[in-house]
Amino acid sequence: MSRKSSTNTKSACRKPKRVRLRAISDALRDFDSLPNSAHVRLPVVKALNACSGATVWRRVKDGGLPPPRKLSPNISGWNVGELRAARAKGAE
Repeated sequence: MSRKSSTNTKSACRKPKRVRLRAISDALRDFDSLPNSAHVRLPVVKALNACSGATVWRRVKDGGLPPPRKLSPNISGWNVGELRAARAKGAE
């Protein structure tokens, strides 16, 4: 018996996981060379801090991490300079 494969329209619109992981690892590898005015998204912040998204938001609420900036109506990102300052402050 053969089973028909059904295509899910939601999964067809998503980027392949490898592409997303490559983009995150590129941003992590180049983090030290990014200008302070650059912005990174939540997956990079999670990887930098080796924590979950919930922990990132908890640290934002507690003041351990700076809040993200609204870059457009549907996109928020963290300023690299502010993240560096918060990481340096946390290392003291």
